[in-house]
Amino acid sequence: MIHTALPLALALTLVAGCATLPASSATAPTFQAASDPLVGIAHPGLRELSADFTDHERRFDPDTAAELDGRTPDRFGDVRPETLTAKSTAETALLRRAEALAQQVGPDDRLTLAILTDILSMRVLRAPLDEARVPFIADSGFHTAPLYGPARVRPRSVADVEAVIAALEDVPRYFAENIANMRRGIAAGVTAHRQVTENVLAQVADLADDAPAMSPLAGPFARLPTGLAEAEAAVLTTRGQAAVARAIAAYGEVKVFLEAEYLPAARLTPGIASVPQGRAWYAAVARYHTGTDLSPDEIHALGQSEVTRIRGLMQQVIAETGFQGDFATFLQFLRTDPQFYAKTPQELLDVAARHAKRIDAGMPRLFGRHPRLPFTIEPVPEAIAPGYTTARYVPGDLAQARAGAYWVNTWRLDQRPLFEMPALTAHEANPGHHFQIALSQELGAQPWFRKQYGPTAFVEGWGLYAETLGEDLGIYTTPYERFGRLSYEMWRACRLVADTGLHWLGWSREQAEACFRENSALAPHNITTEVTRYIGWPGQALAYKVGELELRRLRADAETRLGDRFDIRAFHDHLLAEGAVPLSELSTRMQAWVEGR
Repeated sequence: MIHTALPLALALTLVAGCATLPASSATAPTFQAASDPLVGIAHPGLRELSADFTDHERRFDPDTAAELDGRTPDRFGDVRPETLTAKSTAETALLRRAEALAQQVGPDDRLTLAILTDILSMRVLRAPLDEARVPFIADSGFHTAPLYGPARVRPRSVADVEAVIAALEDVPRYFAENIANMRRGIAAGVTAHRQVTENVLAQVADLADDAPAMSPLAGPFARLPTGLAEAEAAVLTTRGQAAVARAIAAYGEVKVFLEAEYLPAARLTPGIASVPQGRAWYAAVARYHTGTDLSPDEIHALGQSEVTRIRGLMQQVIAETGFQGDFATFLQFLRTDPQFYAKTPQELLDVAARHAKRIDAGMPRLFGRHPRLPFTIEPVPEAIAPGYTTARYVPGDLAQARAGAYWVNTWRLDQRPLFEMPALTAHEANPGHHFQIALSQELGAQPWFRKQYGPTAFVEGWGLYAETLGEDLGIYTTPYERFGRLSYEMWRACRLVADTGLHWLGWSREQAEACFRENSALAPHNITTEVTRYIGWPGQALAYKVGELELRRLRADAETRLGDRFDIRAFHDHLLAEGAVPLSELSTRMQAWVEGR
């Protein structure tokens, strides 16, 4: 899973999520100026549209504006209703222009137009939902934006420090606008679920109780650029501490609002269908996250089919272990035997690092092109770990000298089985999210939005497909690790069942949890955390399996049609050569590649 620092209304992976995102030759890639919206575009109409879209993003998205300018962001987005309406109106007009170009552009521009059209059409699809009224999911949202933004900056200049201070000073304004949107949601009967709200309230309360010097927001001021005069460093530190204190006070105001106003109004039914226009809401986000026209009923049936198929493979692995007992007893054994759990947080991080290096050793067998950007392995910040997902990838930035980050949740070690770590690492780091996103960021002569584009089904589908590549890499060395890989695949199959069950079929939380509890080795805490996540983020959980099945279908088709001429490295290099693309475009590209071979 990738991080998205944006509220639910804007949760396009690079977007997140994360998440939100954000092929070159086999040699080092040639980087183009991020601010050039016209690079790689031939058609005059598309060049004009690209320039206008870039101006639009500069106006409405401070993070994109900063990236295009090569600087550190110094503010958060404007989420007032009138601003969001103006943004949506402008995007509808841009979409009409993109659609009018469909029959005009040449082959070299077709994919760029398709991606820009998809970005705009998905925004237009979701705009009527007014998701700004629910600006958080179960473990992140508007309240974690400062943690993913200013707190992660490693200042290289005084200008960077000034930008961090300005962003922290903007936190009270940004939080106040989100509170106003949530009040609109309360008035309309559109609120988050109570358990999701309780998770967010706990995170906010923890951040509100921090002393300024101990807050994660103070991180940049502990790593000021070298070479500063002592007096200048002291002034910046003092200003930074004051900005951190104001941001912490803003967290306190959010805490009071959530406790006094929002929690009493939070919805009690888990499914989004219970809010006004909820079924239309779910149908829209299902289409958005899967990139397909599959109905919720079709997705539910697909999930049930996958559960049955994977369950059969799991039974075969159990037989290999020689375990005496039924399936439920084996799951209980995996969930409770101390041999499968780390004793300390550092041990869990070390296991993740060891698997990451083992994976790296085999990567040249599967890929000819590799990104330059490295990644680090870090624990999920303590302030948000209790209600946070198992792990997440936070994209880095080569131009900003910031590595990607594979976050591992070290809270409650008895719920973090080691036999899952090979699959988890393959998903979040290499060959999963870090590898795919970093390659996209390092695309050559393409407009900036191509490098940042990340449709959920492609990105998360690739992450799940990367887990299956662990079989090619030989990282699953014991039956328990192979079962862990299948358990993770079962996890994503049950997501199809549970997410549609909750939000379309009216299931209870207990019905949704049953699929994971009865068919996977997920720890009880993870099951609870994950189902809370699905309740709070309708539709996102559908993307993994839908995307992965399409990638596996494309590979199987290529292997069948090419036989001995199939080259796994060439297949993967071509699949990732243009960065993330819509699934429909990916199918067209890969079929043409097979025919060309």
